[in-house]
Amino acid sequence: MLANTKVNAELTGGLITLDKIVRKTDTKQRRTKIVCTMGPASWSSENIGVLMDSGMNVARFNFSHGDHEGHGQVLDRLREVAMVKSRNIAVMLDTKGPEIRTGMLAAENKKMELTKGETLILTTDYEFKGDHTKLACSYPSLATDVTPGQQILVADGSLVLTVLTCDADKGEVACRIENNAVLGERKNMNLPGVKVGLPTFTEKDVHDIVEFGVKRGVEFIAASFIRKAEDVKKLKKLLEDNGGGHIKIISKIENQEGLENFDEILKETDAVMVARGDLGMEIPASKVFLAQKMMIRKCNIAGKPVITATQMLESMITNPRPTRAECSDVANAVMDGTDAVMLSGETANGPYFEEAVTVMARTVCEAEHNVNHRLLFRTLINSIMADYGSMTMGESMSSSAVKTAIDIDAKLIVVLSDSGKMANYVARFRPGVPALMVSSNLVACRQASGLMMGMHTILVDSLEDSESVIEEVNYELVNSKTMCVGDKIIVVAGRMTGMKEQLRVIVLNEGKSHGRLVEGGGLFFNRGMMLSFSSK
Repeated sequence: MLANTKVNAELTGGLITLDKIVRKTDTKQRRTKIVCTMGPASWSSENIGVLMDSGMNVARFNFSHGDHEGHGQVLDRLREVAMVKSRNIAVMLDTKGPEIRTGMLAAENKKMELTKGETLILTTDYEFKGDHTKLACSYPSLATDVTPGQQILVADGSLVLTVLTCDADKGEVACRIENNAVLGERKNMNLPGVKVGLPTFTEKDVHDIVEFGVKRGVEFIAASFIRKAEDVKKLKKLLEDNGGGHIKIISKIENQEGLENFDEILKETDAVMVARGDLGMEIPASKVFLAQKMMIRKCNIAGKPVITATQMLESMITNPRPTRAECSDVANAVMDGTDAVMLSGETANGPYFEEAVTVMARTVCEAEHNVNHRLLFRTLINSIMADYGSMTMGESMSSSAVKTAIDIDAKLIVVLSDSGKMANYVARFRPGVPALMVSSNLVACRQASGLMMGMHTILVDSLEDSESVIEEVNYELVNSKTMCVGDKIIVVAGRMTGMKEQLRVIVLNEGKSHGRLVEGGGLFFNRGMMLSFSSK
């Protein structure tokens, strides 16, 4: 992303002034979306409402924990609060995915001390109860997949092992312990650089996706440990075969194999999550930021939403204020071009969940205020044409809408869209003004509000009489004092039932109400604000 002051490139930071540093943050026109993880700290109806008011766009349900009954109760509360508050909040089901774990321990206290320099045997006999000399591993092919000299990381890297020898017949691997550590039972294990022979979707994942995701109507599936395009194709088929073809797929890139196959994965997926936690176990931590920038850039050019996740405000799980480095991390992700940022334990387990979302919203807004959208638009067009050579009709119309908004100083881009496809095209070109998708499809509204940068949504009863819909939008913009008579807006629409493609400029007048808005279908007009949450 660029943050320059003129059409020609120059050093970043040209838009930053002392006044911007000292004045109060304006979050009313936030563009970057915020994903919040549901958990015990925040899953009551009251606290879900607090998350929404603070800036949550997507509610993440982590299926590494909990059961369907518990998640279902939280989802019911979420939908109820969203309806009362008139918020189009999307729901993300995050799969547990395949995993490798250590086994059980023989010690009564279920812990063991390991000493640097000693040898530890890993056995694939998962029934074995371990001690400081021998430990079980759940991966059956360990002894054939690793080689001497490779490292094995245990418990999020708190224990580092170096492979010495492999005995495939016994299913054992001898390792040197590289650091002192105290280890409990069933800790996660990472095999950096190894192409692990585990299925991408476990039986639990399939059950969670079909029995909860499809039946309970989630908007997104975040698929853990996507390693190749075929993984995405299999998930698409699973969803289509079970009536969930409308659910969008977010591919989580968490290992080196996923990075190596990223271009093919990107062609198949609907969105991407830069899952920096496990990725930082698979590649050197000093290179994670490079992988992040590479993936975000490619997603921006392809027009696929991208989420930056893991440890963004980690210290706020236990502290009311973030570290300066954490805020810089969030801001740099925005400057890279991320569409969304994600909070995990900060909102699921910490008492400062409201503060975490508020800090996140303020930080992304400060970063956004230093983007030159005119230069960014031109850079995106050049990059898209360099990579793809041409655009589709919808892409061309959307880019023209954004360019026109820049040229005539329009205040808003209105997108009439049934599926959200045209809205995604508009978001791809990063307009410097707010964009509003008007749709009769509630799922599409939630998906667009959830992950499309700068996109807000309003639900209407139908798009068949587009003129009355546009008049209604005109009326609401002026009546709510969101905009004034004489302001210019851009209206763009793709081919839909009873309507041809259109791109036009409208000068606002008093407008006329036709009663087309659906109650509870969006808050864009209700407070005369550009976003559906209050500035704090």
